[in-house]
Amino acid sequence: MPSPSDSEGIKITAEDLASVKIAESAVATPVAPSSTTKIYGTINQTAEQFVTIPQERGSILLQGWFYLGLAGMLGAIAGWAVAEPGFVDGPQHSWGNIVIIPVIITLMCIGFGVSESTVERSVRKALLRGALALPLGILLGFVFDMMAETIYAILLGLCYEAGAQTHRNPAVWIARGIAWMVFGAAGGVAYGIVGQSTKKGTYGVLGGALGAGLGGVLFDPIVMATHVGAVSRAVGFALVGLATGVGMGLVESALKDRWLYVVAGPLAGKQFILYKSETSLGSRQESDIYLFKDVNILARHAVINISGARVMLQATGLVLWAGQPVHSRVLQDGDLLQVGRYAFRYKEKQRS
Repeated sequence: MPSPSDSEGIKITAEDLASVKIAESAVATPVAPSSTTKIYGTINQTAEQFVTIPQERGSILLQGWFYLGLAGMLGAIAGWAVAEPGFVDGPQHSWGNIVIIPVIITLMCIGFGVSESTVERSVRKALLRGALALPLGILLGFVFDMMAETIYAILLGLCYEAGAQTHRNPAVWIARGIAWMVFGAAGGVAYGIVGQSTKKGTYGVLGGALGAGLGGVLFDPIVMATHVGAVSRAVGFALVGLATGVGMGLVESALKDRWLYVVAGPLAGKQFILYKSETSLGSRQESDIYLFKDVNILARHAVINISGARVMLQATGLVLWAGQPVHSRVLQDGDLLQVGRYAFRYKEKQRS
């Protein structure tokens, strides 16, 4: 039978607790991490801070305004070289007078169509785009030439009525510039169709028109400065082609909203503007972003899909996001992606 003391339980008083002493050896002390200790950081630290990507200096050849400007200038010079032998100064006209502008527009369109693929070293894609740009340039060349001639005749008539009787009057220069904006628009149309993007074409038309307009304004002053018909036309048309391409590149870059900037790799410094709803990356030359000379990159290594404001990366091959393998991810501004020896920074235009 239990005693009365068993039912009362154990009682611990404050005096009992105060009398308890803890041995110093039992107190845990912080241990400094050794050189071999792995530190994984906290949720407040991004994984990217542990990834080191050497920043490579980009080549000017990979800047859109540069290669488009060069393509426009070379196309214009080539067109002038084809038609100049049949060009006649004065009231008499020959075949060169009729075809010089359409031929220049045609070859500028071809130049704009193949330039981007050429700097990306995708020869096959450049040939395909060139084959499409040729008939397109011929059609646009003759149609837009007639449009420009009509506009120029109307504006020239208005200039003469206002008292501008010679080509030394700046009003005539402006009239030519406005009319020749049509030539730049033709190049932008071809650029968009070959690139399979309406937005790319819109930016190309805007930039091309601005550039060609500037070149047209300067054309007559150049003719007056050189005094030699053939030379003045060569220099003037070269300037128009250059200004058209540079204008297209600058406007395209200024108005872009989503793009991949190549941080490291053979194309370091190049920006790939994401125009299409689906952009493919891979070792196939027909890929939207052709990644060459890397055996670890698959033919269709990854795709970027755009649906409204959502930009999704879906990877078939190995893609690292902030140093970690990723198969799918909704991209955010500043994301660092690695594909083989290439590193990309995803960028978005900040919206107010």
